[in-house]
Amino acid sequence: MNSTSSPQAIPVSSNKNNIYSSKWLWFGIPITLLVGLASILIYNYYALFSVEKLVLGINQDFFIFLGIGVFAQLVDGTLGMGYGATSTSFLMSVGVPPAISSTGVHVAEMFTTGASAVSHYKFKNINKKLVTYLLIPGVIGSIIGAYLLADVIDGKVIKPFIAVYMIVLAVMIIIKGLRNNNVKKKTKNLGILAIFGGFMDAVGGGGWGPIVTSTLIGRGRDPRYTIGSVNAAEFAVSFASGITFLLFQGINGWQVIAGLIFGGVFAAPFAAFFVNKVPRKTMTIVVGILIIALSLKTLIPIILGLLK
Repeated sequence: MNSTSSPQAIPVSSNKNNIYSSKWLWFGIPITLLVGLASILIYNYYALFSVEKLVLGINQDFFIFLGIGVFAQLVDGTLGMGYGATSTSFLMSVGVPPAISSTGVHVAEMFTTGASAVSHYKFKNINKKLVTYLLIPGVIGSIIGAYLLADVIDGKVIKPFIAVYMIVLAVMIIIKGLRNNNVKKKTKNLGILAIFGGFMDAVGGGGWGPIVTSTLIGRGRDPRYTIGSVNAAEFAVSFASGITFLLFQGINGWQVIAGLIFGGVFAAPFAAFFVNKVPRKTMTIVVGILIIALSLKTLIPIILGLLK
């Protein structure tokens, strides 16, 4: 009955495990890309990051942006979603213009998602095969979305539709979280899901986590490994869209960018640690409630505007 394994299958599995377990893949590549990006930013925008600017320019606003970065990363790293929506809403509430807010969030995410990916790998929160299935399609979707947003469409037009979709998913997730027999179902079309998530993340200023994480958890996947894997893949997605935005929009608002980066990188290991400690049912319900809250935040102003 148990003689299904063959001698030929063992070395193949071993090879795959070696690839997925490579420290260069999970540590070397993110760190190399981040160091390279930081070097390019400092070289091309040295006036923004000069010692004089940093010392004389650091004020109360910088520490506000730092706090926003910490909180947004704790939300995103722990629940697998919400960085863009959380940080953007806070930045807008303290008077940061939309253009600077959007650029700052996307550039900061390139660093925070890298730190998050390394942290989740360190705490063993990652399903490595799931990451590989999501990564390339997600990158393709994010590049297409960032390009279209820069030249063709307005992301605000699509946001209400994705908000309704996320509310439906959130209700399903909360129902599954309240049940004890949350059976895992096979998730089909992961590539399509990743392309859609990457596209909406770039176009709508957020959506990778709510779309991909909530769909996978809604299909019964373990929240801990889903959140860790989706966060790891998000590094590549954010990097692709961030580079695209930099090419089209450049950099404005160095304090916003610096505050979000330092705050997010600092909070990433703590968020990855909390994923390993929060009970599955509690985490699933919290994820569902968060999706509803973020979606209603998008929908309510639109509905009120239509009623006027």
